[in-house]
Amino acid sequence: MTRAAAARPSLYPVVAPVCAAGLATIVVAAVSFATVSHSATALAGVGAFLIASLLADRFPVPVDDLDANGVSLAFVFGLSAIVLFGWAAGVLVVSATPAVMQLLDRRPPVRIAYNSFAFALTAASAGLVIAPLGGSTAAHTAARVVVATYVCYAVNVLLITAVVARGTRRRWPGLIASSVRKTILPFTLMGSAVLTLVVLWQRAPLLSVALVGPLLAIQLYQRALLRALRAVRLALTDPLTGLGNHRHFHERLASELEHALDHERPLSLCLVDIDDFKRVNDRFGHPTGDRVLAQVATRLRQTGEAFRLGGDEFAVLLPGYEEPDAQAAAASIVNRIATFDFGHMGAITVSAGIAVAPNHTRDRDELLRLVDSALYWAKEYGKNRARVYRHDAIELAELKQLATAGDRAARLRAAASLARAVDARDVYTGSHSQRVAQLAVRLAARIGLPREELELTRLAASLHDLGKLALPEDLLRKPAPLTAPERTVLQRHAQIGFRMLESLGIDPVAEWVLHHHERWDGTGYPDRLAGTEIPLGARIIFVADAYDAMTSDRVYRQRRTNEDALDEIVRCAGTQFDPEVVEALEAELEPEQQPELVPLQQAV
Repeated sequence: MTRAAAARPSLYPVVAPVCAAGLATIVVAAVSFATVSHSATALAGVGAFLIASLLADRFPVPVDDLDANGVSLAFVFGLSAIVLFGWAAGVLVVSATPAVMQLLDRRPPVRIAYNSFAFALTAASAGLVIAPLGGSTAAHTAARVVVATYVCYAVNVLLITAVVARGTRRRWPGLIASSVRKTILPFTLMGSAVLTLVVLWQRAPLLSVALVGPLLAIQLYQRALLRALRAVRLALTDPLTGLGNHRHFHERLASELEHALDHERPLSLCLVDIDDFKRVNDRFGHPTGDRVLAQVATRLRQTGEAFRLGGDEFAVLLPGYEEPDAQAAAASIVNRIATFDFGHMGAITVSAGIAVAPNHTRDRDELLRLVDSALYWAKEYGKNRARVYRHDAIELAELKQLATAGDRAARLRAAASLARAVDARDVYTGSHSQRVAQLAVRLAARIGLPREELELTRLAASLHDLGKLALPEDLLRKPAPLTAPERTVLQRHAQIGFRMLESLGIDPVAEWVLHHHERWDGTGYPDRLAGTEIPLGARIIFVADAYDAMTSDRVYRQRRTNEDALDEIVRCAGTQFDPEVVEALEAELEPEQQPELVPLQQAV
C-alpha cells in the first residue's frame, strides 16, 4: 500500500483526528475479534496472512513519480483477510503490518501511528461495507472482493494524499488525480489476485497458503525488473534535468525518423539553445545556472519529447507536426521561457531552430545539420526567436565558414553552398551562380589577372547575388515585369550582399559584389561609378552575369541563343560593359580560339 511522508507539526490537523479514529477502530476490532470464537483454520489463516503481509511489505514495488514508497502485495493479504475472516480480523492484519515494519525501520513515531491508524480505517471501511453482502456463491464472493477492493483503495488514497497535500502545500484534488492515475491499474490487478486467493481458500485452505510463495516471488521479480529498467533509464537520462541525454536523443531520433518515413508522416525536430548562458554562470554561479537549466527543461516537457544534448542545448521531437505547427510549438517555448520570472537573474531567453522531415530531407545527419543551421540563424539574427529551415536561412551559416576557413577548399565549398541557396530562390534554371563563376574565372584568366585573384573572382562571382537571400521570394519569381518600386527593392541586393560579406576578411570580394551592376557609362547602381572607377572584378562579373542571364530560361521569357546574347553584349560594349572584358568574352566563346579550360583547383 502507499505510505505517507513523515508528519510535521503543521500536519497535526490531519494526523490527530485520523490517529484518534484509527486507534478507536483498532481497539474495537481487537475486542470484537477476541470475543468471538474462531476455528483453528481461521486462526491459522489470519496468522498466515499476517506473516505474508509482513513479508510483502518488506519489499514494496516502487511506482514512478509517486509521493510514497510504492505498492506492495500486503494489500492482497490484508484484503483477503477482510473478505474471509471479517472486518475485525482484517483491521488487525492491515494495521499491524505497517506498525511492525516501520518500527523495524526506526521510522518517526508520528509516521508509524498515522500509517497504522489510517490503514485501520481503510480496512474497517471495506469490511463494514461488504458485511451486508451475504451469500456463498461465486458471484457473491466476487462482488464482495470487488467492492472491498475499491472501497479500501478509495479510502487509502484519500487519507494518504490528505497528509501529503498538507505537508507539501499542494492541491488535494490534484494529488488525488495523480495518485489514481499512477496506482489504479496495479491495485486493480491486485484485486484480481485477492479474488484468486479467496476462492482457493474457500476450496482448499492449504492450497491457498501455497499461493503465497509465487505471489511473493512475483513481487521480488518486479523489484529486480524495475531496478534494471531504472538502470537503463539512468544511462539514457541527463541527471540534472531528468530529460533524455545525448545518446537517448539519437536513438529516439533514428526511431521516429524511420517511423515517419515508413508511414509518410512528418517529423519536426526543434533545437533550443539558451541565449548568453555563459553570462548566467559567470555572474550568478553554476548552481544558479543549473536551476535555470532545470526550469527550461520543465517548460520543454510541456511541448514534446525533450532531451538535453549537453551544456545549454536542448532538443524536442515533434512527431506528426507539419511546419506551421512546429513553428507555433517552438514559438510557444520561446515565449514561455521569456516570460518566466527567474527572479534576481532577470530575463532568460532562448533561440530555436526547426527542420522537418521529409519536407527538408530524409537523411538523419542532414536533418541535424539543417536544424543546427536554422538555430544558428535564429541566434545570429536577434536571438529570442524561433526559425524554420529555409534555403535563405540555413545556408547563411556558411558565411561563418567563409570567414573562418583557413583553406581554399573549405571556402569554395561554403561559397558553392551559398550559391545553391540563392539559385534555389531565383528565377534562373539550373546553377546560375556556378555558371557565372566558371565563366568569370575564364574571362579573368584570359585578361591576365594574377593567379591569386582567380580564386577571389570565383568567390565573388559565386556570391554576386547573395543579397537576394534577404528579398521576398515572390518578388524574385514574379512572372510579369517589375514595377518601379519593386525594381528599387531588387537593386538593393548588391548592397545587402556587400554588408553580409564586408566583415569576412576576404577583400575585395565584398566590394566586387557591391559594384557588379555598375555600368561603364556611369548609369548603373548603387554608386553610379563609371569606367575604370569600377573594380575590374566587378566588371568581369557583370559581363559573365549578363551573358548567362540572357542564355537562361526565366519564368517570363525564353532564353536567347548564345550568338544573340554575345551580339547584344558586344553592342553594349562601351556603354553598359567594359570593352576589354567584352573582347575577352568574344575570344573565349570562339571555338577555334578557345583554350582547354584548366580546372580551378589546378589553376590557383
